[in-house]
Amino acid sequence: MSLDPCPPVEAIHVLEMSLDRSAVSSAPGYGSVLATTSFGPPVLQHWCVWLEPSDHQAPDRWERRWTLALETALSVWEEVLPITRVKSPNRAHIQILQRRPPRRRIGSQWRASNGRSRLQVVEVQRLGQWRLEPRVEVLVSPELRASVLEATAVHELGHAFGIWGHSPQPDDVMAIHQNQNPVLKLSKRDRVTLNWLYQRITDFGQLIKTNPK
Repeated sequence: MSLDPCPPVEAIHVLEMSLDRSAVSSAPGYGSVLATTSFGPPVLQHWCVWLEPSDHQAPDRWERRWTLALETALSVWEEVLPITRVKSPNRAHIQILQRRPPRRRIGSQWRASNGRSRLQVVEVQRLGQWRLEPRVEVLVSPELRASVLEATAVHELGHAFGIWGHSPQPDDVMAIHQNQNPVLKLSKRDRVTLNWLYQRITDFGQLIKTNPK
């Protein structure tokens, strides 16, 4: 009998942390512009993802469209990362929510966004053992045309899976500004950057020897 890759959380302790620009000056792809934590890149070798279900027993067409876009976006990342979809948020590292992100203040203006990812660093107890994990909440607005909805989902999931930064090239899924046509598939540069990131040394996913206070 194989072990459950996504056991439920028994206890959790949120750590104070910040994402800071990496000290790496040269890296494949756009790795040198990515942010990291004092524990290393917030990445895992296996991800557990929860997709918020519809509030209605019979989802309307907007809810169905959102779910389809998110399922399609997840399949893009499943080509390059081990991902298990879970039915309970208590088992997930990443929770994907169907809602419009709150407006963000930039300078003297408030700006809306199509999607947003929020990272926490947590010490988590699962099956009696404590580990350091990233915990990410992904918000994707349902009020978008289909192709933009899917592109937003792919992009925000890239952040959730550890790519905390943006490519300067508009034909990458992690571009800060994409071309007129939304980018729905990982580019070669996206893949190179991801491979480099997951080869970095990190404490995430590692056992913690003593229980957190």
